[in-house]
Amino acid sequence: MPESHADVVIVGGGSAGAVLAARLSERPDRRVLLLEAGPVYSAASYPTAVAASSTLGGYTGHDWGYASEPGYLGHPIALYRGKVLGGSSAVNGAVFVRALPADFDRWTERGLKGWTFPEVLAAYRKLERTTAGDDAWHGRSGPMPVHQLTRDELSDMQRAFVDSALACGIPATTDFNGAQPHGVAPYPMNVVDGVRVNTGMAYLTDEVREANLSVRGDVLVDRVVFDADGSRAVGVLTADGESITAGEVILCAGTYGSAAILLRSGVGPADELRRLGIPAVADLPVGRTLYDHPFYYNAYAANPERIGPGEPVIGAKVWTASSEAAAGELDLHITATHLIDQSLSPTGAAFVLAVALTRPRSCGSLTLADRDPRVAPRIDLGFLADPADRRRLLEGVALSRRIGRSAPLADLIDHEMAPGTDTMADIEASVRATLDTYHHPTSTVPMGADDDPAAVVDRLGAVRGLSGLRVVDASIFPDPVCAATNPTVIMAAEHIAAQL
Repeated sequence: MPESHADVVIVGGGSAGAVLAARLSERPDRRVLLLEAGPVYSAASYPTAVAASSTLGGYTGHDWGYASEPGYLGHPIALYRGKVLGGSSAVNGAVFVRALPADFDRWTERGLKGWTFPEVLAAYRKLERTTAGDDAWHGRSGPMPVHQLTRDELSDMQRAFVDSALACGIPATTDFNGAQPHGVAPYPMNVVDGVRVNTGMAYLTDEVREANLSVRGDVLVDRVVFDADGSRAVGVLTADGESITAGEVILCAGTYGSAAILLRSGVGPADELRRLGIPAVADLPVGRTLYDHPFYYNAYAANPERIGPGEPVIGAKVWTASSEAAAGELDLHITATHLIDQSLSPTGAAFVLAVALTRPRSCGSLTLADRDPRVAPRIDLGFLADPADRRRLLEGVALSRRIGRSAPLADLIDHEMAPGTDTMADIEASVRATLDTYHHPTSTVPMGADDDPAAVVDRLGAVRGLSGLRVVDASIFPDPVCAATNPTVIMAAEHIAAQL
């Protein structure tokens, strides 16, 4: 019979939920139930489409099918989110780069306690198992294997990219997760022998699942259920009408999913809830903020006789600061990747220098399109609405193109396909027409100090004014961090679990 009660019910088995399920069930007297909307695989039986590090996003066949509103850009963007045990850690690029100390300094300056970089470094080290870097910065025995790619492991194109970046004055770095992250280097990745090690594999081993933890798959949660006076969460209701009771409910359904569940539960802006006929439980700014990293593909047609094999598909990056970056922030990524349909090139060979703005000022939002949990929420990324974002992203594109025009990378190129022009108006039009997302959404359910009117949850994810309900995932980040979010989501789950 399905589990219908637990001390803790966790909704969502992704980058945060799998971690919390493993850590909270370490206490033998605490019964934990993990509910995942997608399929549940054992750690060793993920299908190749999910396990292979060269297959990403919707191509894995385990995706929610979300898309953004057209917004300022004038066109929708596919928003890949993993619908499987392991969540988006099972479908992402598997790069493993931490947020910067400056990211946590901003949170502290806003009055959020317990999240200084020295405090979170302990959780970063706890989750990690690597042989790279200094002991003071890295973990050696954690669940998540992190492999630092070497120069010899890069593709010919990626080695040329590193050398051309150096020729353009970008410094070399040996450790993006160390004391000097600024520069160009191969990526650290949570990939072992070509397998993308997601949190379902790393944390939810067969041994963990045999203890006081139950994992149920293909369970879509509609909403949180509250007691008679509406002040305490007592369980969840699934889309199929099943009631599951709990001593505590923890939402780990991601930036889109957790916010949508809260809204359907009556936790959100009162005016929006009234519009949908949802009885209000708590008037909180759920979904009023949403950040993500805009991503532009500076694409090249390559000489097929010179470019060499296209593995690994992701291998190296430049991490640097724009002229408008705040102190300590690195707000530009340029990643050398083979992730492009080779048939798009007239030469039959292509690669991309993908430019991302990692400290956007433009803010989007998430609202419900319908009360039905099977209907996707309305997601407005707000990309490039702020002129400063347009300036900084174009600065990154200019640097990317300078690298592409420098030897030895230039020797591999037949011609530039995008933007393929030096006219600024045409470059801006190319960026706007083809802009994509780095798939790093955050901040729809932000943490904050007790007197922060923009905050929905406290420093440990507890929802304001309610008891028995927490949120732990990327949705609680107060603002976007300067790196791919997955390692920081795992860290946040470790950090909070250690205090529960």
